[in-house]
Amino acid sequence: MEIGFWTLAALVLLALAFDFMNGFHDAANSIATVVSTQVLKPYQAVAWAAFFNVAAVLLFKLKVAATVGSGIVDPSFVDHVLIFGALVGAITWNLITWWFGIPSSSSHALIGGLIGAALAKSGTDPLVWPGIAKTAIFIVVSPTLGFLLGSLLMIGVSHLFFRSTPRRLDRWFRRLQLISSAMYSLGHGSNDAQKTMGIIWLLLISTGHTTRDHLPSWVIWSCYIAIGLGTLFGGWRIVKTMGQRITKLKPVGGFCAETGGAITLFFASTFGIPVSTTHTITGAIVGVGSSHKFSAVRWGLAGSIVWAWIFTIPASAIMAAIAWWFGQLLM
Repeated sequence: MEIGFWTLAALVLLALAFDFMNGFHDAANSIATVVSTQVLKPYQAVAWAAFFNVAAVLLFKLKVAATVGSGIVDPSFVDHVLIFGALVGAITWNLITWWFGIPSSSSHALIGGLIGAALAKSGTDPLVWPGIAKTAIFIVVSPTLGFLLGSLLMIGVSHLFFRSTPRRLDRWFRRLQLISSAMYSLGHGSNDAQKTMGIIWLLLISTGHTTRDHLPSWVIWSCYIAIGLGTLFGGWRIVKTMGQRITKLKPVGGFCAETGGAITLFFASTFGIPVSTTHTITGAIVGVGSSHKFSAVRWGLAGSIVWAWIFTIPASAIMAAIAWWFGQLLM
């Protein structure tokens, strides 16, 4: 479908705005542990995380972008109004959850936006059920895997260093947490930036500007830079929730949570699975906290976060459907 240059440019900028907001919204996930353990000051932490968000462009293939570009909604049904509705729905839900300090998933807001706009346009026909099912399954798998890896790493480290003094342990893991936070930020950039690439790719395919076999390099770099800039500006409202309110973390716990989260994200990005970085790091933090004792985790707060996860896809889908309807009138 042919559309005007300025309409296309506006939708690309809207997608990059979502990408920026993704980094802004999810910056807390990248830096919460390293800030709460006081290994880095907040401004140092966001610069550190932003750099590694962008550095992920050099390490990961574009499998997540391919999944979002063709594995959620059939590209043959996509037009510029559907993309508009999906992005506006996702951005609206992100703004709501950011304002209330709820660590919800930007990734699932985008998936929900695509689903809602597609349903509004053509019913269930455009939906690619295997891709949606894979994403839905990993709503459970990614935090569970983060939980298991975080708790197992914490237990393993406790056994390895049980003879060390707390001061020596703290000194070592303050240094190691710089590595683990860098790894987590690489995973965050690799998975989340590629979701926006997939949206822009879908838009360019639907308007005849590229093919399913070619993702322009300007799209790749602009998405990584946008998420890095978003992280640099930071989502401070969520830092306290992620870093201190769920459970209290020390550098050793921060290292285990970030490493568990990073391994999960590396796995997902390698296999092209669009997972939630928010879900992943939350699961890892809860795993670290529960490895000490069950009561170390504020389960009521963790439960309220889970409810936010459950509502993200349907809520953003409803908002996207409404946005699609307005888009029909405006565009």
